[in-house]
Amino acid sequence: MVITSTSTNHVRVGVGVLVKDPLAPNKIFAGIRKGSHGEGCLALPGGHLEMYESWSDCASREVTEETGLLVHNTNFVHTTNDLMIEEGKHYVTIFMTATCTDNSTRKPENREPEKCEGWESFDWNELGDIAAGRRTDLTMFGPLRQMIQDRPVQVMDFLGAQ
Repeated sequence: MVITSTSTNHVRVGVGVLVKDPLAPNKIFAGIRKGSHGEGCLALPGGHLEMYESWSDCASREVTEETGLLVHNTNFVHTTNDLMIEEGKHYVTIFMTATCTDNSTRKPENREPEKCEGWESFDWNELGDIAAGRRTDLTMFGPLRQMIQDRPVQVMDFLGAQ
């Protein structure tokens, strides 16, 4: 396959964070993307890894910026290689898990309404149905869909999924 050059002729690194819902520990938060590639698709909180930033620091920073939640116990669980040829993009996405710093009943805020429609929580089966297209009301952002299809053991253990 021949891929033509793009204006950003390099691979970017994204970090997606699976944040447990403190009210439903078998669920994680996700929201519909706005104003960026993957617009209209369900995605995790996350963003670009900044220069000299650790994966854990990036995960914590992005979750707080987007949801207002403070998290801890950030752990690496999976990586995907995401070719977005139609969009002229190529990402490596690092997936991290995290839990809220307190066991409060706080729900995530939508701190970046220009980038996300809002946050809801989903369990593994719901995410699988969306990724497989069995739910027609939602579509899933490519990196998250790939992670779900890969079924990483660490993610399934984190969510208590079978």
